[in-house]
Amino acid sequence: MNITITGANVSQRKYIPSAIEYCVKKLMPRMTNIDIHVKLKDIKGGEAMGYCLADPEGDAERNDRPRVFELEIHKKLPLRKLLETICHEMVHVKQYARGELYEGTRVSKHRWQGKWIKEDPDYWDQPWEIEANGREAGLFIRWVESQNLANKKWTQID
Repeated sequence: MNITITGANVSQRKYIPSAIEYCVKKLMPRMTNIDIHVKLKDIKGGEAMGYCLADPEGDAERNDRPRVFELEIHKKLPLRKLLETICHEMVHVKQYARGELYEGTRVSKHRWQGKWIKEDPDYWDQPWEIEANGREAGLFIRWVESQNLANKKWTQID
């Protein structure tokens, strides 16, 4: 596994790699040939805290089980929310890498669990987002416990 990080401050750079490694171990324990590029940047628009781009440099249309990913994360998030967002996006990495989620450009926009979704449901009703939202907090909390960070103020819920 190869992890690269750009745009992060010292504190963010300290924790991001181990959170990613933890998520890969929990979500895809046998996958070792994954490249994850994390770009912390100012995401405009306010709603999204992060994005997962599958095979950003390649031909995603031909690759339904990519191994190269780019995570764009809003750099101004508090550390806990930033790491929860990393966990959320890592669920999407798992979905793409295992072929559970595929974004096409021709017939339909998304294929989930082998079935094309003709119309995009509302964000909160998208099955891939239901899974990612449902797992992000648990992944974060278990990562905190695995790193013995539960006594850190930033790991606590505000």
